[in-house]
Amino acid sequence: MRRFWRTTTGLVAAVALVFVLATVAIGAVAYEVTHEGLEQQLDHRIAAETSGLLAEAGREGLPALAAAIRRREAARSTASLEYLLADERGDALAGALDADVPSREGFEELLAYRHKGSGREGIAQALTTRLPGGVLIVAADRADLDEIDRTLASLFASAMAATLALGLAAAGLVGWVTRRRLSRIDATAQAIIEGDLARRIPRDGSGSEFDRLSGTLNRMLDRIESLMESLRQVSSDVAHDLRTPLTRLYGSLERAEAADDPAVRQSLIGNAREQASELLEIFASLLRIAEVEGLSEKLPRQEIDVSLLLEQMVETYRPDFEDSGRVLQRMIPPGLATAGDRRLLSQALANLLDNALRHTPVGTVVELKAQVSGCQIVLAVSDDGPGVTEAERIRLFRRFARAERSRSTEGHGLGLSMVKAIARAHGGSVQILGGMAGFTVELRLPARRPDAP
Repeated sequence: MRRFWRTTTGLVAAVALVFVLATVAIGAVAYEVTHEGLEQQLDHRIAAETSGLLAEAGREGLPALAAAIRRREAARSTASLEYLLADERGDALAGALDADVPSREGFEELLAYRHKGSGREGIAQALTTRLPGGVLIVAADRADLDEIDRTLASLFASAMAATLALGLAAAGLVGWVTRRRLSRIDATAQAIIEGDLARRIPRDGSGSEFDRLSGTLNRMLDRIESLMESLRQVSSDVAHDLRTPLTRLYGSLERAEAADDPAVRQSLIGNAREQASELLEIFASLLRIAEVEGLSEKLPRQEIDVSLLLEQMVETYRPDFEDSGRVLQRMIPPGLATAGDRRLLSQALANLLDNALRHTPVGTVVELKAQVSGCQIVLAVSDDGPGVTEAERIRLFRRFARAERSRSTEGHGLGLSMVKAIARAHGGSVQILGGMAGFTVELRLPARRPDAP
């Protein structure tokens, strides 16, 4: 039973029960207030009639009072009121009311009576007044008051029943709708567990809580699918791209083992050592990329003067460009700033500039350009070299991916993967622009004023 109250149906049923209890409480208060008000009104009528009779009789005593009662009964001007005038012995002097005379003076709420003329019996509310030589009773039948009480009780009972029925119906409806919507999420989760990573939760576009939750979960699933695809791609690329260096390493060690000449053996071991060092460097780069990709929420958010950082990178790389016969130009406005890790941004820029040094012919002009576009800083490293094909632009951010013309140059095809990981960790993005003539890598980062808190 305790589990039921934790379900959606149980919660709505609990709310309905609260409303029922509130209806009962309101009904009880309203009934009591109404009942007391009607009784007070009835008491006021009886008291006013008693005062009127006594004033009409004046000081003439019981005979005048009896005559006044007979006149009123004959006129029936107060059809709901009954009278009894009795002497000290209890014998009736006037009035059609037949009842036992109360022992005390004042109001009697429940007085059993019988009407002498019609024989009708009932319960009356009465006022007993002691007089010299007798007693006067003015009473009003409670039948109308009791009927009103029954009507009020019936109305409140109906309201309570309607509230309970509507509450239970609402609980069932809400529970059914909730289970129906959650069943879609559950079915999608089950399909994903079975291996269908492309499955998504259907949305109705209503913008409701369930629709927004479905959108959030779908984005999470997109991210998980992307990570799984990246993992599969990394596994495939590692298996494919490391097979050749591992084969070379194995061959070098095998030849070193079979060599009789110590000098040849030492040379082969030295080559194997260099190949192992290269493999370790590749694995270190892969681990570093994975580490950066997991920094989205943990990345230190420090103020970075991007303009100053770019100027320093240009000054650092200018001698290398000049020695290699290439030209490094810049277009850096002052006052650019962002929040993040300065060391990682320096590494991203270094990777882009290293690529320009390695993969462009002598005489190439390379430009480092920065500008603000909306709420983003746009950093671009471009050259007027031969460029790449459309197919290569799409896959160059994959691990170990290299352009065909760069196969003979140094590197492992991990530089742009690192740039992409760093951009995403900073809440930005990176893309390759240009075509067969010219090559541009555009890095976008969230802009921030240097004086911002």
